[in-house]
Amino acid sequence: MRRRRFFSLLLLAAAGAWPRTLRAGQAPDPVNAEMPATSGSNSHTIKLFLCGDVMTGRGIDQILPHPVSPELYEPWMSSALHYVKLAERASGPIPRPVDFSYVWGDALAALEQEAPDLRIINLETAVTTSGAHWIDKGIHYRMHPANTPCLAAAGIDCCVLANNHVLDWGYTGLQETVQTLRDAGIKTAGAGSDIEQAAAPAVFDRGEQRRVLVFSMGLASSGIGRAWAAGVRRPGVWLLRDLSPASVEAVARRVQAVRQPGDIVIASIHWGGNWGYAIDPRQRHFAHALIEHAGVDLLHGHSSHHSRGVELYRGKLILYGCGDFLNDYEGIQGYETFRGDLSLMYLPVVDPRNGTLVSLTMRPMQTHRFRLRHASEADSHWLADTMRRESGRLGTCVKLDGDVLKVAL
Repeated sequence: MRRRRFFSLLLLAAAGAWPRTLRAGQAPDPVNAEMPATSGSNSHTIKLFLCGDVMTGRGIDQILPHPVSPELYEPWMSSALHYVKLAERASGPIPRPVDFSYVWGDALAALEQEAPDLRIINLETAVTTSGAHWIDKGIHYRMHPANTPCLAAAGIDCCVLANNHVLDWGYTGLQETVQTLRDAGIKTAGAGSDIEQAAAPAVFDRGEQRRVLVFSMGLASSGIGRAWAAGVRRPGVWLLRDLSPASVEAVARRVQAVRQPGDIVIASIHWGGNWGYAIDPRQRHFAHALIEHAGVDLLHGHSSHHSRGVELYRGKLILYGCGDFLNDYEGIQGYETFRGDLSLMYLPVVDPRNGTLVSLTMRPMQTHRFRLRHASEADSHWLADTMRRESGRLGTCVKLDGDVLKVAL
């Protein structure tokens, strides 16, 4: 497994200044610029690892080596340690402290086997010691900056941040989050000191004039407040106003400003509610428009607590909702029929010559004791049946092939 980022930054505090502001037409921040190529696919394709929400704060932070204060400001919970107790009541004892790789469990061996070129997650927590929680919000996630090596343990390359939890601990918490991740060698997209930084892509050089551009954006339907929108001189996230043609054009302008021949463009978007399989027709129309008019090659959707159907449109992959991948929800009752404990590792292979999907493998996983493990045969069949049904409604065929799910092209 790749260990490009070691634990030398373990105790690094992110108290430095914001990275420099981008001006119109200026290249992205050097921290988000090219990195050396790796070999996880053949010379003509790019393999990605994508997943849904990764929430390493609150209860998970409490079992890691350097937890923040467990104090919470929720109407029903006063301590993050209560979430650990809920999980233990449901599944059994959780060791404390765990090592930084613990939470990834069996996913690490799967990543080793698949060897993706890039590993991209939606990090749905602030990484901060800030105590200034957002007053008008009922749930606040944070992980101590000294626990950032838990992301490095899985070789994460990019954290998209345009979601409804990155500002849970205020603007100071956002600043510390972005700086901590960048100091750890992990690129970010979707949040920054102003709209230019928030809307700038993370850029990855994969050799032979091939790059991957990762844009991150969110919508109010996922719970992102309007006050969190980055502005000309205001920190925040790249918040799209709506799903209108004007928003498509706004994305298109950002893409066209930096795209070069051979680039693969990923739009990672936090949108929609937490539960339910139905795809809002407006979301589907917007996804199609991003492909047709904005030059997007792959749409990485998240916010739903369970996996939703996938679609192929003009040969391009649309993931409408990737579900939760890591969280501290174990033992919380409600919505059991959606099986939020089950998740998928999405491993698309893309042709950089035209951005079309070459293959998509999805590995079923389950959270148990705050740790990922391979889903059982029965649970894998349940996921396969669910994804076959929901993707079929979008005109896409999903099948179970051994212990993995695949899209029929």
